[in-house]
Amino acid sequence: MLSPRRLSRMIVTTIARELGVREDQIRAVLDLLAEGNTVPFIARYRKEATGGLDDAQLRTIEERATYLRELEERKQAVLDAIDEQGKLTDDLRALILACETKARLEDLYLPFKKRRRTKADIAREAGLEPLTDALIDDPAASPQALAARFVTEGVGDEAAALEGARHILIDRFALDADLVGEVREQMFRTGEMTASVVPGKENEGAKFKDYFEFSEPFTKLPSHRILALLRGESEGVLQLHLDPGDDAVYEGMIADRFDLPVGESRWLADAVRFGWRTKLAVSSGLDVRMRLKEKAEEGALDVFATNLRDVLLAAPAGQRATLGLDPGFRNGVKCAVVDPTGKVLATSIVYPHQPQNRWDAARQELAGLCATHGVDLLAVGNGTASRETEKLAGEIADLIKDAGGKRPTPVVVSESGASVYSASEIAAAEFPDMDVSLRGAVSIARRLQDPLAELVKIDPKAIGVGQYQHDVNQHALARTLDGVVESAVNAVGVDLNTASVPLLERVAGVTGTLAKNIVAHRDDNGAFRNRRALLKVPRLGPKAFEQCAGFLRISGGSDPLDASAVHPEAYPVVARIAAATGLGVEELIGNTRVLSGLRPADFADDTFGIPTVTDIIAELDKPGRDPRPEFRTATFREGVEKVSDLTPGMILEGTVTNVAAFGAFVDVGVHQDGLVHVSAMSDRFVSDPHEVVRSGQVAKVKVMEVDVDRQRIGLTLRLDDEPGQPKKKPQRGGRGGGGGQRKPRPDKRPAAGGSMADALKRAGLGR
Repeated sequence: MLSPRRLSRMIVTTIARELGVREDQIRAVLDLLAEGNTVPFIARYRKEATGGLDDAQLRTIEERATYLRELEERKQAVLDAIDEQGKLTDDLRALILACETKARLEDLYLPFKKRRRTKADIAREAGLEPLTDALIDDPAASPQALAARFVTEGVGDEAAALEGARHILIDRFALDADLVGEVREQMFRTGEMTASVVPGKENEGAKFKDYFEFSEPFTKLPSHRILALLRGESEGVLQLHLDPGDDAVYEGMIADRFDLPVGESRWLADAVRFGWRTKLAVSSGLDVRMRLKEKAEEGALDVFATNLRDVLLAAPAGQRATLGLDPGFRNGVKCAVVDPTGKVLATSIVYPHQPQNRWDAARQELAGLCATHGVDLLAVGNGTASRETEKLAGEIADLIKDAGGKRPTPVVVSESGASVYSASEIAAAEFPDMDVSLRGAVSIARRLQDPLAELVKIDPKAIGVGQYQHDVNQHALARTLDGVVESAVNAVGVDLNTASVPLLERVAGVTGTLAKNIVAHRDDNGAFRNRRALLKVPRLGPKAFEQCAGFLRISGGSDPLDASAVHPEAYPVVARIAAATGLGVEELIGNTRVLSGLRPADFADDTFGIPTVTDIIAELDKPGRDPRPEFRTATFREGVEKVSDLTPGMILEGTVTNVAAFGAFVDVGVHQDGLVHVSAMSDRFVSDPHEVVRSGQVAKVKVMEVDVDRQRIGLTLRLDDEPGQPKKKPQRGGRGGGGGQRKPRPDKRPAAGGSMADALKRAGLGR
């Protein structure tokens, strides 16, 4: 087996080749990870070692290294198992050691696996293996005549003997690693998925209508369509068939592999055909299905990750007093006022809507709360009764303005996951005496102030930013989303003196225990005055300090650098820069004129190279800069509050709520999200909707189609499109890449959007 040194070399070489980067970069990353460094820390503060690899590349390296180590461990286990049987040859050992995938390794191991006694085993025990060889060696002979010699007490007649010989021959096919691998690849390359509706399920399964008569090559199936098809099958609406293509091709591959003269022997030809259809086609189909599922999950996880990153890094409204409104009809509108720091000042429940209809009372009460607490923003959740509550918020704002106060700004906020937070242990710990229903209003207010700080308290899966949350591998989903949260938090940085335990837990190097200890130390001793004071926190040692310090900010502390992303280890570099310019550190910070004239190479040394010094100078220029965009809100059109108010040709402003593989959903203020299909996003070909829009982005759209009965809205980002006119074809033509076919060939666009959930369902997505 490979020594640890050779194993490490092999892993480095393999990953470097796959990612197209230098081996020394991979080696440095693996060494840094082995030393206990976190991905965010390595990405930001060890650029010299890694050659500037980013978070995503680092996580890929980490995952691939884990896979390859597991592969080598499995190789050793397989070698040991075969050796114990006394069947390990030098050639087989070489084949096993050369395996690059777990699938290939298991193919080689298959003949040596302990298995239940098969029909082939029984036939061999009955002495029928020579008959199998005779049928191959003498194809012109009569099979019955050859079989007659093998009729014994255990083999009743010629037919039984020939059946046993066939079992042995098919077993040889199934245990040949090279053949199994080649057939599997051929099926994936040339086969296609077909789907049809289960008879009688046409109405019940209408959301899967696009797949009632469907076919598409395996290699061209996109992630969302694979998962939609599998969902349709699991719900009993669709029948799926994996069509491998021409049977003759596979039968020829089998015959060639074993040099079988099928042209001279009808018996051999029938045996090959039977072996293909009953054995290899089945096993290859299972493998193709697994590969498609893996491909689909990978695509879905990418969508999750991208959308979650956009939501977490949405523009914060900042430290402004906010009234959070969690809309509802019968149970009222739950309200909470929070101060600029997120502290809850007041709560209330008002009943402006049916059946109580206490509109005026609600308006007066909430206007009073706004006036009393100097509310600057009104955060309205986008769920049930949101437009009605948004109207209420507008009237409250006008009342305050008419009374001579500053008009607060109403903003519609996604309330996805607020109910999950409300019932969580975190919320119970924050507000032990507050009614569960009111906690959601607090969350809605806070997520307007700082989406990132609030949303880290919620399980990422509950934020609702992707497709098929329940259909993908939950462990992989959690790992992917946790990585996104970690990267987002560390990209922004965290205020050490205001951060909650859940937010601190996401900082590089800070465990749950350390986060609690930091907050406890802060509560007992007051605000941290400098980063070095972190070392006084129980159980926060030098290694944890190294990992987290650069991501924790202290405003107004004893050292101005503590408010920046400059790591404490690099403070001597800043001192050298200050000395060279003749300025103090405070005079240097924000001094663009001086900083823009500096050459990073002049301050680099063996410890801090040019990339790090470049980052330091940029950080000094704009210390603690927030990578998130400037806060902006969509303005919904007056009088447009429900789908029936929409007419084709309207140009509206809305907020992108979700981005899927086939397009983007946009909230235009009518309780139902409209769908901008990928083909209506640009005049150019768009392969990925994320190239054009992001979740949370304010966008101007034109209404193209409205179906009031089905609550579906078709939108376009091309404002020169005209409803009812032939749709423009983006350059390169449509979606590209080949699509599934129906007979007759369908328009492969998902039906224009209703609510996001409804549109997803109609496309075969969501639950």
